[in-house]
Amino acid sequence: MKLHLGVVDVPYMQAPKAPRRGRKRIGAKPKKMVAGTQTTGDIAEKLEARYHVMEHFVQLHSADVIAPALEKGLAGALETMMMGGQPTPALFASAEGIIEEGFRRMIEAKELDRLGYPGIPTRASLDGVSHRFKIKRGPVRPSFIDTGQYLAAFKTWAD
Repeated sequence: MKLHLGVVDVPYMQAPKAPRRGRKRIGAKPKKMVAGTQTTGDIAEKLEARYHVMEHFVQLHSADVIAPALEKGLAGALETMMMGGQPTPALFASAEGIIEEGFRRMIEAKELDRLGYPGIPTRASLDGVSHRFKIKRGPVRPSFIDTGQYLAAFKTWAD
């Protein structure tokens, strides 16, 4: 069995460019988000190459999140078999969700920011840069949550 950590590869959505001053059309509809040229897969590869985010997650939480989640999934399948039922083909489906939640909690709780890995916390997080809002700078935020798409696209699967 092999446990994979990755992301669902979808285009990063970008806000439309703001119109130049003085060129507002009266009654114009607001523009919608548009798909960019980068995908969540591209961003995940860059973050992993530079900061090793998923690697650090495995190192930090293999004993308290990953292993117990896999054990719980396997125990459930074994219990089903012992009761005469057929185990589901996806033995670790519940474990995958627990691991994904653990990864999101690690990022949101700024665990990597406190450990002092090189380059973490990122300059953008310290400056409060966020592309989710009209005003691009705000209070300090966790590293690796700029638009939230990387975190939302994170997935685990076993084969």
